[in-house]
This record gives sequence, C-alpha cells and structure tokens, in this order.
Amino acid sequence: MNAPPRVLTVAGSDSGGGAGIQADLKTMLALGVHGMSVVTAVTAQNSLGVQGAWELPVEAVRAQYRSVVDDIGVQAVKTGMLASAELVETVAELLGGTDAPAVVDPVGVSKHGDSLLAASALDSVRTKLLPIATVVTPNLDEVTQLTGVRVESESDLRRAAAAVLGYGPKWVVIKGGHLSGEAVDLLTDGSAEHWLRAPRYDNRHTHGTGCTLASAIASQLAKGQSVPEAVAAAKEYVTGAIAAGFALGGGIGPVDHGWALNRDTPPV
Repeated sequence: MNAPPRVLTVAGSDSGGGAGIQADLKTMLALGVHGMSVVTAVTAQNSLGVQGAWELPVEAVRAQYRSVVDDIGVQAVKTGMLASAELVETVAELLGGTDAPAVVDPVGVSKHGDSLLAASALDSVRTKLLPIATVVTPNLDEVTQLTGVRVESESDLRRAAAAVLGYGPKWVVIKGGHLSGEAVDLLTDGSAEHWLRAPRYDNRHTHGTGCTLASAIASQLAKGQSVPEAVAAAKEYVTGAIAAGFALGGGIGPVDHGWALNRDTPPV
C-alpha cells in the first residue's frame, strides 16, 4: 500500500488533548494524512487553563526534526507553540532547509489568555519565522501582538493582512473569529483576496480552533492542493469541528476533530 501524505507538526503538547500537537495529530488523521510531531514544549493544561509550561532544549527539538525529516520526509510542516526566541530561530532555520510548504500558526496566548510565547521572542517571529512561511494564520490578538494593528471590524482585515505580509510570508489568513456577526477570514497574498465566510455557532467549546485550522491547511497542502483550495477546505473542516465542540471538564471544551467521521461504521 502507498503511504499517505506526511505532515509534521512542530508544537507544544496540550495534556488536556484539545489543542497543541494532540489537536494537530487528530486533525491530520481525520483528513487522511500521516501526522508526525516535534514537541517543543510540555504544558500542564486542561479546560480551565494552563497550569504550567516547560520548553524543551533546542537540541531535543532539532534532533526530533532531523530524525523525522531525514528518514521519513514531509510534504508539509505546521508550527504552533514555540515558546522562546531560541526555539523560534532554531525552527525557522530548520524550515528554511526543508523543501515543503510551512504553515505558521504564530501562537501567542492560549484560549484562556495564558501566555505561550515569551515577549522577547516576538522579534524572532517577525524577522526569522514569518519570512519563510507559506501561510501564516494569526488571530486578531496575534495580529496586534505582531504588528500593532487593532482589528475592530471586517473593514480592518485588509490593513491587518498588509501589515503581516510586510514581514514576508507568501500568504496570510487573518482569522476574524473574534469579530461579531459571521465568522469571516481573509486570505490574501497581497494581490488575490479570498473572503471565507461561515455561520457563527453558539458554542463556547472552541478550544483548539487555531491549531486545528493550521493543521488542516497543512494537511490539504500535503495532498497537493493550492493555498486557496487548502484554506477553503480547512475552513469548512474547522467550522464543522466548532459546531460539534463538546463540554469537557469545568471550562472550555474542545472542538470535535472527528465530527466528519462516521463512528457507527466499524473499522475495516
């Protein structure tokens, strides 16, 4: 049998299973690709928030990456929590030497507002990581953190996209999920614009949406789709996952990564 497309996530571990590498690998499985992981940090995390975080040594991150890429190979790479300037710069260097599209989710804070990126690492994200990204997927808080641009309405999305593209990525998806009304995202390379709209579901259980979207984009790119095709398909997938999000623990539950799978059918 032929192996499925291979996608690598370089991100932190979420012990609660809703975000981070756990969400990435679930997304990749649901979308029919082989997911692999480089763990950059370990978090003690649940539905209520992040109780602790410990980044891994640069040597451990580099060794995991080389182990996977040099033997198995990759068709796409997705980055998430990178924690420190040293890890950001190391991962950027590794990505720069890998012939595969890179989807960068510039994770700054968790769903609960817990910081997942040192303030000292922001400049490294801007100058080292974003310039080598195929697609970067900031939410509105991350746009402000990276560029200083505040998005208060749909009309601000173009200005936000231009500010992020100024750092050099090929494409940017400005995620407008924090705005009121429809869930609208803007995908652009500075020339073509793609406005992606979806219904807004009254469901507070949305832990892991950012990780899930970026992993879905990487999965579709690994399958040979163009960036606009991959982002549109990923938006559809994550919208379904949000609609099916479920309560877990005492706080914000996760999206349902397996929403599209027919669980009533026994495995073959």
